[in-house]
Amino acid sequence: MSINIVKPELLAPAGNFEKLQAALIYGADAVYFGGKNFSLRAFGDNFTRDEILQAVEFTHERGKKIYAAVNIFAHNADLDALADYLKFLDSAGVDAVLVSDLGVLALAKETNLKIHISTQANVTNWRAAKFFHDLGAERIVLARELTCAEILDIKQNCAAELEIFVHGAMCISYSGRCWLSKFLTGRDANQGACTHSCRWKYNLVEEMRAGEFFPVGEDERGSYIMNSKDLCLLPYLDKVIQSGVASLKIEGRMKSVNYVAGVVKVYRAAIDSYFDGNFSVRDEWLNELDKIAHRPYTTGFFLSDGKPTEIYSTSKPSRASDFLGIVRDFDAKTMTATIEQRGKFEVNQRIEFFQPTGKTFSQIITSMRDEDGTEIFSAPHAQQIVKIPVVEPVEIWSLLRS
Repeated sequence: MSINIVKPELLAPAGNFEKLQAALIYGADAVYFGGKNFSLRAFGDNFTRDEILQAVEFTHERGKKIYAAVNIFAHNADLDALADYLKFLDSAGVDAVLVSDLGVLALAKETNLKIHISTQANVTNWRAAKFFHDLGAERIVLARELTCAEILDIKQNCAAELEIFVHGAMCISYSGRCWLSKFLTGRDANQGACTHSCRWKYNLVEEMRAGEFFPVGEDERGSYIMNSKDLCLLPYLDKVIQSGVASLKIEGRMKSVNYVAGVVKVYRAAIDSYFDGNFSVRDEWLNELDKIAHRPYTTGFFLSDGKPTEIYSTSKPSRASDFLGIVRDFDAKTMTATIEQRGKFEVNQRIEFFQPTGKTFSQIITSMRDEDGTEIFSAPHAQQIVKIPVVEPVEIWSLLRS
């Protein structure tokens, strides 16, 4: 089968309604979300049924798509509620559901919902992809453990749409199929309650020396032996697109608005530049990806280059900027931006505005007023409304950062 190269969908995470808005405004073609149950992110904000209806309306008004993650491995006690939930998603107008469990797939086929197979199903070969396609799945989200050559081979042998992760946190376990959290804490990752045990610091205990802990590492900080780097395929986006995949997925339903907006805008620009015929990896893109919270980047399995994918010194992400607020309004006559505060900022501080479509610019805060017009000198309160003069016109939904 020959490869038909089409412009792939840019698919972004929506941990809550505000993040969904940010993803679409900053350039995503589609978003994926989880409801209050069944979506493998039990500790995220997630969406109520009313919020799902609101999210579908917001997404479809912009001509974009919205997918629901229903990718738990279901137990018998889940099935009745799952059937009802899938019927609701169908009636709400959700464009597709992501499933990994064959029982859930069977339930989804009783509705009009399109079916996408989650990466949790561990599809690593074209026969598995074809099997799910023959069962009625329109799209397969491939396992993260595949090289570029393997993805291309699957595409050549299976007519289903293919989706791959291109950016975000990596799971140490095989495509997210992990029992470590359940074993150590009783919280099941495959039911959405992962404690991220792979990010913990571990010591070695010899069987006959209970209570004697030997550090696993080469310095006093210990070693995070299962702590994966974050995936970033931006430098190889041309190879990703040439593999014929239909959707490029960003991980991060638990991440911030700042993360979603920053990553989406970079990949939007990169995809568009490829199809405009002038793709090259730009320093401004890489600099932007460094500003958001992240662990050191890796290409994962995509290049099959044998480079380490773990970071052993710390489990904490780093970032080069702080998220301070969101522009909610702009008055062109007075050149004043209205900011909904998310982090403390003050007069005489240098800040930057990261815009949905416009260029990023920086300035000094020369003065500030609160919502009532009273002059203030700092904004320490969460979600405080603050007005500041700006040196350039600024788009609504721009992010204020330091």
